[in-house]
Amino acid sequence: MFKRMREDINSVFHRDPAARNTFEVLTCYPGLHAVWLHLLSHWLWRHRIKLLARLVSHVSRWLTGIEIHPGAKIGRRFFIDHGMGVVIGETAEIGDDVTLYHGVTLGGVSWNKGKRHPTLADGVVVGAGAKVLGPFTVGAGAKVGSNAVVTKEVPPGATVVGIPGRVIEKAGSQGQAASEFDAYGVTADMPDPVARSITDIRQHMQALEQQLEGMSQALRELGSDYCAEQMPDLPDSGLHNGEEVDKTNT
Repeated sequence: MFKRMREDINSVFHRDPAARNTFEVLTCYPGLHAVWLHLLSHWLWRHRIKLLARLVSHVSRWLTGIEIHPGAKIGRRFFIDHGMGVVIGETAEIGDDVTLYHGVTLGGVSWNKGKRHPTLADGVVVGAGAKVLGPFTVGAGAKVGSNAVVTKEVPPGATVVGIPGRVIEKAGSQGQAASEFDAYGVTADMPDPVARSITDIRQHMQALEQQLEGMSQALRELGSDYCAEQMPDLPDSGLHNGEEVDKTNT
């Protein structure tokens, strides 16, 4: 038990640069308190002392703002940063070295009994306000961006953003060290889909202009007096290549 508590405390130092000393972590981190109270409520739940388990869970919610059903299964070094508004359902399963930020919901989409909440594999990071809904698996090392709504299985090492959640990046290797997670579940080069779409449109327009110029040149060589008007230049908005788009939005 004490070994696990030491692991949880060390995981806070690894994943929160604001943590200064052990006493501060023990007294001022509600995510840590919620996890430890859940260990008690889960033990009571497994031993069929379910009313007391629910009472412990309710007290934990009142003290920390984090609601973890006693039936949920959580792994080692589970870290909830800030924590307010986190909800974890009864049949949710959480692996080792998982990180959740505030406002995260691990919920269900059905009132049927049985498995109805998600499973988060080892090393998953779920950003602030994200909703992961349904009985599917989020693969090892995957990241769910802030405010995303995920209702389908996520491959290992992938990054998911948006409503509904869509995979925008797949890592070359599965898993990710807990000390290397990206804050709020987004990568440093997270693309802006709107800016990317505008860039694609501009590139398509430039290709069309080149084709028109080639057609005009061919007509002139055939003796035609056709002369197209000069196309106006587009202002430089900084969206003409993907690298600048990404840098603008980080």
